[in-house]
Amino acid sequence: MNSDKVKAGVQRAPHRSLLRACGLKDDDFEKPFIGIANSYTDIVPGHIHLRELVEYVKEGIRAAGGIPFEFDTMAICDGIAMNHDGMKYSLASREIVVSTVESMTMGHCFDGLVMIPSCDKVVPGMLMAAARLDVPSIFVTGGPMEPGKYNDKNADLITVFEAVGELSSGKITEEELYELECCACPGAGSCSGL
Repeated sequence: MNSDKVKAGVQRAPHRSLLRACGLKDDDFEKPFIGIANSYTDIVPGHIHLRELVEYVKEGIRAAGGIPFEFDTMAICDGIAMNHDGMKYSLASREIVVSTVESMTMGHCFDGLVMIPSCDKVVPGMLMAAARLDVPSIFVTGGPMEPGKYNDKNADLITVFEAVGELSSGKITEEELYELECCACPGAGSCSGL
């Protein structure tokens, strides 16, 4: 196992000592170490529910005889970063995601990975990391955001962006824009801006 580089032999006693501080027991050192790259954050709707998914993934890894180790990556919401200086950081964040997954995997010698991404910079970032690493990897995405309803029609983030233009041209009122804003993105998942 690749993880033997950090857990096997007398020279790895210091490594095992640190891993024991994380709760590992003797028999855990015979099992594969599986990294879980989680892009959870509570400011991005596409990622707010990923903590729940991680718990199921951990259960599955344990049931299959592995030891799960979760680590986080960053996630920037293009929709929130749009139309101000924050947008300069969105694409660059993809490279940080790649580097984070690669660094954590190489630094801790994971035998496999489960990637839990969402949205359009994090998914490709994790895919790029998987390609670089050539480590067995599984992806569990956060899935799409369900559309909201406005005037008995589906509404989503794109609908809100379009409505800003409609307000500028006098086709709708500020009150109508506000009503749409409040219902177009009803919960977790990748938005339609993707």
